Amino acid sequence: MVVDQRFGLTDEEVDRIFHALADATRRDILRRSLEAPLSVSELAAFYDMSFAAVQKHVAVLEGAGLVTKEPDGRKRLVHGNPETLAKAQALMEEYEAIWRSRVERLEALLSEDR
Repeated sequence: MVVDQRFGLTDEEVDRIFHALADATRRDILRRSLEAPLSVSELAAFYDMSFAAVQKHVAVLEGAGLVTKEPDGRKRLVHGNPETLAKAQALMEEYEAIWRSRVERLEALLSEDR
């Protein structure tokens, strides 16, 4: 089922995106990869965990479409994908607009009673 045609995301894709963003290490990996492409080895140097653990975090981000890996000689560079992040942001902005509309209606009802 598509969440919203304007965003082009299915429920499953939205679940993967927000699951990936639910972890602090993955959010940090995403932030670093948006700043500059880095190899998994370079990313692993920032964390007190095994290379394999960092590789698994990158795989979750890649599965959610938040990063891509591209070959660069013998390395594979991790690039942040701002397009997927923008879709998630647009979805959150729509939820915020719904919430703000509800608050505005409540404020209007409360001001009528005065």
